[in-house]
Amino acid sequence: MKYNEISHFSHPQHKLKLEYIEIPFKCDGCKEIGIGSCYKCNICEYDLHMHCAIPTPVIYHPFYPKCSFIFMSRPPGNVPRYCNACERGISGFLYHCKSCGFDLHPCCAKLPTAIDDGEIKLYLYRKVSASCQRCGKKGRSWSYRSSDKKYNLHVACVKDMLIESWQDLYNGLGLGSTIVRGGGTGIPDVPGLKRALLQTHSHRYTNTKSKGSKVQKCCEMAGMTLQFVISAVLGDPTSLIAGVIGSMMSR
Repeated sequence: MKYNEISHFSHPQHKLKLEYIEIPFKCDGCKEIGIGSCYKCNICEYDLHMHCAIPTPVIYHPFYPKCSFIFMSRPPGNVPRYCNACERGISGFLYHCKSCGFDLHPCCAKLPTAIDDGEIKLYLYRKVSASCQRCGKKGRSWSYRSSDKKYNLHVACVKDMLIESWQDLYNGLGLGSTIVRGGGTGIPDVPGLKRALLQTHSHRYTNTKSKGSKVQKCCEMAGMTLQFVISAVLGDPTSLIAGVIGSMMSR
């Protein structure tokens, strides 16, 4: 359920309003990148993924049928924790199973198990035997794999690809290596998703000769279905950004 305005325990001083953002933001709840629908404080530039703003108290995931994941505002204990879906570190909101110790980022916990772009169906797997089209490795994290088994992409690689792309654009502007959010600081907003994806798409083709057919497959996938995976990984699987990118990249 969506509300146009909410009060949130993590930011009690101001109410958060539902907005749609076409540039990436860093969620102040889970500390991960997001895009699309979010709850935002326009006074403090405080942003939350939809999944972080209105979490489900307890969830159950088909990959871990014996586990019950409880929403928590901070990681338990004093040791570093990692998401079992993307294998990236956890430093904010999470879902934690006390019995087995598994952890999931809120957006990873809510990843759709199937994505259909009208041409290709992608299914989420905990483990696949095929190599990822981007990194060439197996078993790094959960993966989206097409029903025809031509395309396989780690959830972690989707995150890395976008962060690297945005980072490169910032370095090119002489803004250092830290992803920052614009708004009243004199620093341009983080490059939009369309620009980032196009840059990645172009960069992969430029290096095709040195990296071989796996790069070609990744580019092909980007032009067809990658935009849907990106929207899901960044916390808004229903985002219209997917359609916008798809039509743009098909030109």
